[in-house]
Parts: sequence; C-alpha cells; structure tokens
Amino acid sequence: MTGVTRRAAEIRLDALLRTACDVIVERGLANTRTADVAEAAGVSQALVFYHFATKDRLLAQAFAYAVEQDLARLDAVVRSTAPPLVKLRRILRLYAPAGRSTSWSMWIDGWAESLRTPELEKVSRRLDLRWREDLAAVISDGVREGTFECTDPAGAAWRISAVMDGLAVQLAVHDRVISRRQLASWIRLVAARELGLDPTELE
Repeated sequence: MTGVTRRAAEIRLDALLRTACDVIVERGLANTRTADVAEAAGVSQALVFYHFATKDRLLAQAFAYAVEQDLARLDAVVRSTAPPLVKLRRILRLYAPAGRSTSWSMWIDGWAESLRTPELEKVSRRLDLRWREDLAAVISDGVREGTFECTDPAGAAWRISAVMDGLAVQLAVHDRVISRRQLASWIRLVAARELGLDPTELE
C-alpha cells in the first residue's frame, strides 16, 4: 500500500469510527448493526468488514475510539506541571458527566454489553483501569509532596472512582434524581475524606 493510499485508508477508518460512535449513541451497542454503520457512513458493508472483520471488533474499536477522547484529556492533566491538588480538582471535574453526556452514554452501554461480548470487555477493562491508575498516580504524588494523607493510594483511587461511577450513572440515566451540583459536592466530600482534605480545597 502506498503512502497516499494508506493515508486515505486511515482517514476513511477515522470517519467510519466517528460514524459508528454516532450510530451507537443513537441505537445502543446491542442494536447497532454493521449495515447501520455502513448506511450512515455512505459506504458498502463490505468496506466496514474490510476494516473491522467482525461486528464485535467494530463495536470494540468504536467504543475505544470514543473513550480515547476522554483519556487524551486525562493524560493532558496528568502530564501537566500542575501540583497534585490542582490535578485532582481537574480530574474530578473531567470525570463528571457534562451536557448531553454522550461519552457517559458510551461508557454505560459499554459496561453493560461487556457482560456478553468478550472483545468489548477487554477494551472496556483496559480503558477503565487507565482512569484508576492515573488517579492513583496523582494521589501518590500528593502523598509524597505532603498535600494528601493516604496510606493506600490505589485503594483510594478505586473507592473515589467507584463513587464517581455510581453517581455519574444516576445523573446520566435518571432524569432529575440528583443534580450536577449534588454530584460534584458528594464527589468532593468522598475524595476529601480519602485524602485528609477539607472538601472546599477541591472546589
């Protein structure tokens, strides 16, 4: 494959993944067919199978494509030169659903479908663990710096993210059960208790 042809194929693949994400948000992972993605993208179903081989691979890669956008923002926070407390504040804000919560719709759908689709479960687990690992790294940095008090950064990261997951699912799925303000306040409270902080320090 020549350089020009390879570049064209990469652009087409990127467009297919974007389209697949749009279709998945509208129809759900379980109800998305390769034919739906092909029709929405204006290409043949054969081309979709050329890029992905199977429907499960298409769904797994589309899920990863959507989630990688979130992880890119997370990486920017973690790699910044900001102190650990500032990084933590940014991560907590980044994690919470915002707007139409398309990203959270993908996460929730991805978790559910992972129960039945091994390929998607592998992708979901890998991407999910990235959040925990990066949060744990920021907590560890804060402990070394003397900003946080925590004897178990990895455990704290899991407990904080578990609360964030549960509250975010409620906010994204159930209309008006909790408010965004309540979610943010409760997450700050949990994180502060884990790390020996006053919740106001995380505002």
